[in-house]
Amino acid sequence: MSDRMTMQDPRGQYPRPPFAEQPQAEPGLARLMEPRPDHGETSYRGSGRLTGRKALITGGDSGIGRAAAIAYAREGADVAISYLPAEARDAEEVIALIGAEGRRALALPGDITDEAWCKALVQRTVSDLGGLDILVINAGHQQYHNAVSEVSSEDFDRTMKTNLYALHWITKAATPHLPPGAAIITTASVQAYDPSAILLDYATTKAGIVAYTKALSKQLIERGVRANVVAPGPFWTALQPSGGQPQDKVKTFGEQSAFGRPGQPVEIAPVYVLLASQEASYITGEVYGVTGSAGVA
Repeated sequence: MSDRMTMQDPRGQYPRPPFAEQPQAEPGLARLMEPRPDHGETSYRGSGRLTGRKALITGGDSGIGRAAAIAYAREGADVAISYLPAEARDAEEVIALIGAEGRRALALPGDITDEAWCKALVQRTVSDLGGLDILVINAGHQQYHNAVSEVSSEDFDRTMKTNLYALHWITKAATPHLPPGAAIITTASVQAYDPSAILLDYATTKAGIVAYTKALSKQLIERGVRANVVAPGPFWTALQPSGGQPQDKVKTFGEQSAFGRPGQPVEIAPVYVLLASQEASYITGEVYGVTGSAGVA
């Protein structure tokens, strides 16, 4: 993996396409990707910015959620991660990495399209970690469809429940436990602003996440709680080869960015750290784009 602390040309800092075709069954595993994503396993260095905090991250087994979990642990936080049971092998690695930092790690396998489970995972986090200061809503469902006629009601419903309903259910359950100074961070996408034709339902939910979080931030600041959005561009995660993109697009994924490559999850982790930390004390209702130059508007 690249040494992130050494000044270098960012265009060549991480792998560039073309990549091999690598179809996976949904939800996909990072361990099966080639090249394997850098989530910060050996490259993220902490500095105590979240000492004593208690975080819950959905989709913490791989991708951006995994990178945030590793970074939070190395910044001094105890971390709970939720994930699908099918993602257990990736999640076990994350739990071990959190524990290696001397932090408490909580594994929460389950399906967040179930409202009862969304409530339960918050309660488990509060009970097992002794509170909740940071909530990262990151888990997402993305499956491409070439035409609107191909998006069944079942497909649309699953995307909505994973990406929007779960956001609401988990936030509603967590809010009573968040003390002044706590932070909520949601994960939208450049798709909210420049949607791809093949990601109709996914892009719709990402735009909804932006609106929901902005409205939420206006409510929660009255209690001293901040809420912000991170909007990634093309990041090299298991979401892509497991049906999020056609395989021909996986081969060239990230090529269209100004960097000529996709972002690695570790490259966005510092934004999640900033927004969770007291350094972001005057930041709420904002959208932080990390898009490889595509921007958000």
